[in-house]
Amino acid sequence: MEEIIQNIVEAAKAMSWLEFTAVVFGLASVWFAKKENILVFPTGIISVVIYVYICSQYKLYADMGINAYYFVMSVYGWIVWTKKTDSYPLPISTNTKKEQLLSIGMLVGFFILLYFVLSNFTDSDVPIWDATTTSIFLVGMWLMARKKIENWIAWIIGDIISVPLYAYKGLYLTSFQFIIFTIIAILGYLEWKKKIDQQLT
Repeated sequence: MEEIIQNIVEAAKAMSWLEFTAVVFGLASVWFAKKENILVFPTGIISVVIYVYICSQYKLYADMGINAYYFVMSVYGWIVWTKKTDSYPLPISTNTKKEQLLSIGMLVGFFILLYFVLSNFTDSDVPIWDATTTSIFLVGMWLMARKKIENWIAWIIGDIISVPLYAYKGLYLTSFQFIIFTIIAILGYLEWKKKIDQQLT
């Protein structure tokens, strides 16, 4: 235990302001998502752009790619959330059975593709875990952009797995960030569920 604490202290001393900035904006983005606030997207964009660079330095190639994907989906989500339609603002909803099957199919497909690429074309030392979290987050971001409550379930599962993954890589601040992400994601699910229940009454 003492050794773990020592490692965290050393990592904090060596922590770059770049990682700190990414964490701050990342936490802000998840908090705004919980509140169903449009600021989820600009704050998220700042965080993911920084994490593209950080993940490339730590050989987390799938995570690097997913952060680039987050950037694209953040732009897409920003447009969808603000688009003037008959249902403006876009209401929170749940997946239909068809959408649920599509989400599961996407998850499996992403995992197979990412694991194959990471195992055969990169020097990743954590291909299974990198592919797993990345697949979950790919689906989670797609669901969030469409205001599906199931996005929070994806974030909760992916965040929990990410805590030890980033700690293993020595990114202790980022690992701690994912603990906070998990808590906010649970609160986000409960808040969105309450709003869905209010819509039905």
